[in-house]
Amino acid sequence: MNPWEILAAGFGLANMLLLARRSVWNYPAGMIMVAILAGVFVDARLYAVAGLQIFFFLAQAQGFVAWLRAPAHNGAVDVRRMPRRGWQAVIGAGIAASALLAVLLRETDAAAPIADGTVAGWSLVAQLLTNGRYLESWPIWVGVNLLSIGLYASQALWITAALYVAFLAVALYSWRRWQTVAA
Repeated sequence: MNPWEILAAGFGLANMLLLARRSVWNYPAGMIMVAILAGVFVDARLYAVAGLQIFFFLAQAQGFVAWLRAPAHNGAVDVRRMPRRGWQAVIGAGIAASALLAVLLRETDAAAPIADGTVAGWSLVAQLLTNGRYLESWPIWVGVNLLSIGLYASQALWITAALYVAFLAVALYSWRRWQTVAA
């Protein structure tokens, strides 16, 4: 067992549980998690998700600042719904990012270029929606988590696969919880 993978899983669980509660403190835990996972994924030759951790680190920092400035009640930030026409841009961005990354990864020794690119592409979209405090980030996270479980299990990253099972449960819970408070 990789001790770095275990440590990342601990910070990842803290990140997701705090995010479900709409706590701004989810972001520092997330920053630590992604910093550790970058190395784990490079070792596993999952280059897109390794590179994605750099984006996640920067997005977590941006999200932390944005959420500190966001309207909040009882320590929980307010969430909102995305305009209906926003789905076209979201779906287009997810497909385009996934396809581009998969094509680029096929030119490397990546272990699973299509799955790696798809997880990374849709994760980019979901993280941007999360930073914007949009309820609609959650169904995308559900899909990303399902794909991630298979990807990490296929590479024998069992702790990370188990972490993403927990992320899936938290995403389903958060989706429901955020629905009750979304404006």
